[in-house]
Amino acid sequence: MKLTRLLTDYGMLIVLGLLCAFFSVTTYSDQTPKGAAAAKQVADSIVQQLGPQARVLIVASEQPDDEAFVAGMTNGLNAAGARIVATVKGGPKEARDALVKITTDGGKVDAIACTQVTGAWLVFADLKTDFPALGNPRVILPPSYRWPNFLKSENLMNIANQIAVIAIVAIGMTMVIITGGIDLSVGSLLALSAVLATRFIRDYAGGLEASLGGMLLACIAAIIACGLVGAFSGAMITRFTIPPFIVTLAMMLVGSGLAYTLAKGEAIYQIPDSFVWLGRGADIFSLPNAVVLMIVLYALAHVLMSRTKLGRYLYAVGGNSESARLSGVPVKRVLMFAYIASGLLAGLGGVIMASQLKSGSATYGNMYELFVIAAVVVGGTSLSGGEGKMIGTLTGAFTIAVIQNGMNLTNVESYTQKVVLGLVILGAVLLDKIRQTR
Repeated sequence: MKLTRLLTDYGMLIVLGLLCAFFSVTTYSDQTPKGAAAAKQVADSIVQQLGPQARVLIVASEQPDDEAFVAGMTNGLNAAGARIVATVKGGPKEARDALVKITTDGGKVDAIACTQVTGAWLVFADLKTDFPALGNPRVILPPSYRWPNFLKSENLMNIANQIAVIAIVAIGMTMVIITGGIDLSVGSLLALSAVLATRFIRDYAGGLEASLGGMLLACIAAIIACGLVGAFSGAMITRFTIPPFIVTLAMMLVGSGLAYTLAKGEAIYQIPDSFVWLGRGADIFSLPNAVVLMIVLYALAHVLMSRTKLGRYLYAVGGNSESARLSGVPVKRVLMFAYIASGLLAGLGGVIMASQLKSGSATYGNMYELFVIAAVVVGGTSLSGGEGKMIGTLTGAFTIAVIQNGMNLTNVESYTQKVVLGLVILGAVLLDKIRQTR
């Protein structure tokens, strides 16, 4: 019984841990430091091997990371007292030209500081024969090491940032499914919110010159509009007892049609560069702002569901709505809250996506309702209602993200990824039914 309870409460966390371990093993490979980290290692190696008076030629390509490499090398060597003979930024031709010039001027080189890419150029293959007048320069490269591609910090941040929108929308979906309903409109509302926010900024807040206040009002208006759509869905369900599947399916089509109509079939991109702060910025512990917002929202949702009367009402309605009504639970108001919350969070997700992509388009959110439902179901929320946890939904969202990211890193084709994701969802629902039967 202890094992059963452990698997029930923490099964998905265990699965997520096993998936991370599996993809860590399968993506274990040689890594090479880049940018400033590579520069520090190479500069330290030159000073240790050749002394602080070494004469150094720095060679880098025109890649963005190599700009940081050159800057780091220059600062490190100057601080150590080494002499920089020349700095090359370009290709093998520019490197050869620099070597020829140094030879013509009668200069000497003790070390050539390279990245892993530039160090492999053939121009450095036989320096003693090709450029005997240089002396005996050493080609110094940043040392390589072995580490899983999956566990690289930039990959983990990418997973968190990519799943933020789905995870945030899944908060509202969790509430809806716990009440025994479903909301198929969230993907379309996400697109509608992105289009509304960017169009309001373009047409009413000043476009490229929009102020922070104008952008904030535009985003709030877009989120409220999606909340009103959620309220309409809730009203249709509670007042006319139309099945949630039918109502939200209809609103999915309405939301998508409105998004295409408002956007006129085109992307809206006339918005300020500062608009990307929410989707791309990283101000707290170097975490993306969207991820920080996701964490805050899940903390609030956990408190709501586990520590408040409203949370207990949501579970009661999903467990047995008639018994809840007879017990004094305002069933209709609870359902309205769930669908309004789902609409508002879908609207917030659309604003975040528009910020991430710096544009608004009616194509955003395509198939997102399926990913959101998958995250909720994989996280352990029962489709029958009355059971589920917010931490489970967050775990489910990350499980799906890890599976997709891991398959991308291991070069699994996109068609196979869809098959795997579908089997994962089916397996989660099957486990839920088996648990209910027992």
